[in-house]
Order: sequence, then structure tokens, then C-alpha cells
Amino acid sequence: MSASDLREAPTEESPSEEPLDIRLLAPAAAGWLTAILLLTQRPLTGVITALTALLIAAALLLTLRRAHAQTTKPSTASHPANAAAGAPTTRSVASAALVTGVGVAAVVAGMAFGAAMEVQGLRSGPVPELASSQAAVTVRLKVEGDPALRTSPGNRRPPYVVVRATVEEVTGRGKTTRVRSPVLVIGSAQWQRVRFGQHVQASGRLGPVEPGSDLAAILSARATPRVLGEPAWWLRAAERVRLGLREAVANEPEAVRGLVPALVMGDESALPAELADDFKITGLTHLSAVSGTNLTLLLAFVLPLARLLGVRARGLTVVGLAMVVVFVVLARPQPSVLRAAVMGLVALAAMTSGGGRRRAVRTLSVAVIALLLLDMSLARSAGFALSVLATAGIVLLGPGWRDALAGWMPLRLAEAISCPLAAQLACTPVVAWLSGQVSLVAVAANLLAGPAVGPATIVGFGAAGIALLSEDLARLAGWVAGWPARWIIFVAQRGADLPGAASAWPATVIGVGVLTLICLALVVGLHRLLARPIAMVLAVILVAVVVLRPVGSFGWPPGDWLLVACDVGQGDGLVLRVGGAAAVVVDTGPDPAAMDRCLRELDVTSVPVLLLTHFHADHAGASPVF
Repeated sequence: MSASDLREAPTEESPSEEPLDIRLLAPAAAGWLTAILLLTQRPLTGVITALTALLIAAALLLTLRRAHAQTTKPSTASHPANAAAGAPTTRSVASAALVTGVGVAAVVAGMAFGAAMEVQGLRSGPVPELASSQAAVTVRLKVEGDPALRTSPGNRRPPYVVVRATVEEVTGRGKTTRVRSPVLVIGSAQWQRVRFGQHVQASGRLGPVEPGSDLAAILSARATPRVLGEPAWWLRAAERVRLGLREAVANEPEAVRGLVPALVMGDESALPAELADDFKITGLTHLSAVSGTNLTLLLAFVLPLARLLGVRARGLTVVGLAMVVVFVVLARPQPSVLRAAVMGLVALAAMTSGGGRRRAVRTLSVAVIALLLLDMSLARSAGFALSVLATAGIVLLGPGWRDALAGWMPLRLAEAISCPLAAQLACTPVVAWLSGQVSLVAVAANLLAGPAVGPATIVGFGAAGIALLSEDLARLAGWVAGWPARWIIFVAQRGADLPGAASAWPATVIGVGVLTLICLALVVGLHRLLARPIAMVLAVILVAVVVLRPVGSFGWPPGDWLLVACDVGQGDGLVLRVGGAAAVVVDTGPDPAAMDRCLRELDVTSVPVLLLTHFHADHAGASPVF
């Protein structure tokens, strides 16, 4: 495609662009909101909501049927020509509105029934009842996740393990019952040996969970679990492949050993905590977690290769579906993996098909509705929200912004900029709500790291498969995959070290609401900015200045400050200046992040003396000795 073709191609503002089809978008959004609101309510609330929505759907269907019957009658208008010209358009608009209304009511009814069943399943039965009285029980569990080792602040308590599981049989109060209730297990370090898909027996004490949780209870295990059954053969095979990849990069530096398995199949077990923090600051977390990016890159490599080998038409579909199955098996069929697989397919289909935004919106809407009906707990999942918003940003905003940039820069570069920019802007309010900060380097970091993600992922995936045949060849492939991974690590570390890499933002309803309005304003006006190279250069320079020389709060801190009481939440944290960039700290509050932020704002780089008045969490929780 030539530059002139790109300039003549329709953009978001072009009248030739097809209008946005909301016939499925509106039901998907309404159903998602319904699930969010009703998952914290009583089951009866969901049933009443569902019945009301069904009545509304029936009324709208009756209205639509009568309107359709009237359109078949001959017109009696005084000006038949005008009636013929104007009436069909009005009727079609009314019919489309009625069809959308029926869809909204039907999806809301389905989500309401699903939410009622979800809440009923979590709040009823022997497991929640036993948890309410903190009863001692013996349970048969199926492990549903990877065990994660945790440590208490200051290592005052022994390390412990948390892992999700499903209770299949519970014995408590002298009664044994077969159930299916999700729980979170908290156990000793021996629980680190359990594997995804295993059946184990354990004893401990059940405890209640917070309202709105997707768990039925918390199990505090007292003893080492006893294995009753091994995972299914295909899970054992997947674990062998995952182990082969870990061994293929075993000789690489620590950060590379952790990142390559995370890139390929979302295995974050060896990812260093410092690198994970750098990824959060630079907006690269999606690379180290199971996301649609992993699957999209894999399909983008495999499908063209299959086409070169002569595979056509339905054969390509079979190859694509086979790779989806392989990806889900290797990453393990957990809700987050299934969500990532669906969103990856949506993004790939939208970017490679000729259906435009209309087809992309329909596909994304169907995916949201189907995923929520299959697993209602996704409605309140931050990962699900980020996946949907990122995909929506890419398929709705990305093409128009790409065309605007392609008017004055190469198409490949325009695509590389528009995709992370659209995804980041769509996800910014949710990220700010979760982390209390906004990354100012996320787009640049994704742009710089992007070229290395594909080679590291594809070669790493190949190393995992080669490990089944030859350990030496697998190590060679792991060494090759480690070089692009090194570049990604370099970008994350250097980006996180920039003075203004992330800006604090209040994680409150008002704060996130204001940020959402800012993002919407950018969505409306950014297209014009991207189409003007001079404006873009000025915007990039402004962001670079803010990142390299961040401006603190106006008038803060005063140049002659002596004593500052830091805002550390519930607790105390005092900073006494002793000269230059050094200060004495009296108490730290409970949160290290809050105290670190205060010290950065005060330009304190040295703390020669730390005084703790007493060892309560609100005064010493953030200190390394607590």
C-alpha cells in the first residue's frame, strides 16, 4: 500500500466509515454491569432482576412485532413519495432500537440468573456454614492454581503458601458431604509441592471470606497435604513441557530465567520481585502474565508459516484452533488463561479481517457475553477488565489512529505506536484504581520492547518443544531466546529508573472519575493531534520533559522545610531534616510505598537514623525490622 493510498483511506472521521454497531455492544456492557452489581447481593435480588428483564424483553418483542406488521400495510400518507422516502428510515431506526432493547433485556436477564446462581452456590452449602463457625474439617481438594510462597514483613513468621483449590468432599461436625466449593488454602511451606490438577486430602480450619468474594471460604491447613490422585495425563504432559523450558534457560541470568517462561506461557514462578515492580511502573506487566499477546504472537507466526507450507482455507482454521488448544493446555485451563485466549483471538481477527470496526465490535461483544456466562466471577476480575478494555482500545481506536499517523510516517511504525497507545489509554483508569499511579512511560516502553517480544516468545516456545527431544538443543534455543528477553529487561529497568516514570494518582471514586473524563477527552481529540506531525513532536517533547524532570506539587516541599509529617494512612511517619538530602525518620507507617513516596517528594536519599517508637504495624509496619 502506497503513501497516497493511506492518505485516501477512510479514517475515523471519514463519512465512508461504517457507523458503530451497538446492537451487541450495548447488551454486553449492560450484562457486564449487571453482573458486577448483583454478585454482591442476595440471590433473590438476581432472580427479581432477571424476571423483570424478561418481562421488559417480552414487551419489547410484542412492540417490535406490531411495528413490523404495520410496515406491511399500504401507506395512506397524503404525499406517498415523501412517505416512501422518509418512513422506511424512521421505521428502521425504531426497529434497530427495539432489537437492541430486546438484546439488552435478554442479556441482563441471563446475567442476573447467573449471578443469583453464583451467589447461591458460594453462600449456601456446608462449606460456607462451617466457615461461619470456623469449624475444624477434613477435606478432599482439587488444586486449581500454582502454589505461591509468601513471607511476612520482617520475616517475623515462617514462610507460608497460598493456593486456590476446589473442595470436592468435606467432613466436619461429624458429617461428610460431597460438594464443589472454591476455597483459598493457606498452608505451610510443604504445600509448595502440590501441583495444578492434583487431588489431595488436607485438614484444617475453615474461615469466612469478605462479601463479594469469588471464594466460599478460606482453609487454614494444619498439616502436610496427602496426595490422593495425580493430574490428568495432558496436564502432566504440559508440566513436562513447562519444566523443559525452565531447564532450557537454567544457565541464564536470574531475570532472564524468570522472564522467558513468563513470556511464553505465563509461568511467573521464577520472576524476580524487583523486575515485576519495574514492569508495573513501565506498563509491561501484560508481557509477564498470561494475556492475549502471547497467543496473538504465536498465531501470527504459525499461520503464515502454515500458509507457506501450502495449508489453505479450512486447514488454516484447523491449525489456528490446534494452536489455541496447545496454548491453553500449556498455560493451564484456568479462567485467566481462557479469558486471554478469547481476547487474543478477538484482537487477531479484528486486525487481520476486512470487516472493520463493526465486525470487531460484534466479535468482542459476543466474547464478553460468553465469558461472563461461563464464569460470572470474571465480572469483578481486574484482569478481565484490563483484557476487554485493551482489546476494545486496539480494535476501536487503533485503526483510526494508525491511519492518522500513517499520513506522515511509515505504516509499520504507525501500527507500532497506535496499538500500545490505544490499549494504554483504554486501561489507564483501571490501572490507576488498582495501583494509585499513572505510568507516563508505558507507551514508549511498549514501543521499545515490542520488537523483542515476538522473537523471545516464539523462540522460547520452540525451546519448550525441543526440550522433549534434546536438552542440548533446548539450551541453545533458550540462550537465543534470552537475548531479546535481555532487551525487554533493559527497557523495563531503565524506564522504571526515570524520575517521572509514574505519577501518583488518587485511587478514589472522584480521582478515577476525573481520570476517566480526561481519557475520554483524549479519545475525542487525539485523532487530530496524531495527524499533525508538528503537534506530535511538541507533545512528545512535553512528555519527555515531564518524565525526565518531573514537577512536584506546586510549592511543595518548601525550600526551608525542617520537619514533615508524611501521609502514611493509619499511622505515623515523621521526617526530620539534618542537612542536604539526609533526614532522620521517626516511625514508618504501615505501607512502605507511602513512606517511600513521601521521601522521594522531599528529595531525601539518605536516612542515617531510623527511630521506631513501638512495634505496632501503624508505626513500624513499613520498616525492614518489623
